[in-house]
Amino acid sequence: MEAKPAGERFCLYSSADLDGVLDRMAAEAAALLAGAEHPLLLGILRRGAPLAEMLQQRLATRFGMDIPRHALKLKRYGDDLALLHPDTQLTESAEFAALDVTRATVLVVDDVLYQGHSLARVLGYLSQRRVPVIRAAVLADRCCPLLPITAEIVGVRLQVAPGDVVECNVPPYEDEFKIEVLRPRR
Repeated sequence: MEAKPAGERFCLYSSADLDGVLDRMAAEAAALLAGAEHPLLLGILRRGAPLAEMLQQRLATRFGMDIPRHALKLKRYGDDLALLHPDTQLTESAEFAALDVTRATVLVVDDVLYQGHSLARVLGYLSQRRVPVIRAAVLADRCCPLLPITAEIVGVRLQVAPGDVVECNVPPYEDEFKIEVLRPRR
């Protein structure tokens, strides 16, 4: 596991709390994707990809929905919200690039909706690929987008101080599934 940025951490949601959150998110996803001709999940690497896998498993076991899952590499911020790329970097996998998505309903899954730049980049990319229906699911919404971007499925809504960082700890990247707030040392 990587070294985490220094500061005070407060656990907002434990693994047990998030199990219930994911169950609700899966129920909402099932309703959104029911009847879709070609539904698929698109997890944003890093933490959105394992979250998409968790939703995929719940959709299969609880709702009998066998929905394909893919990942898309996207990078704008570091884990400490330091801006890494002014223009959000998107890397398409060869497998996803080869798919015909012109009749798909895509549910994009990410960990945190912060300013909206990452989701806006994915929406633009999927629009260029001519995806007719695009939906978004996030584990945590910070409720402070700078762009008019929203998610149809939101696990938890968090209003934290602007300098604080919402950390979604998602295996395999972290040992324990939880949401923490980091108050960095100033």
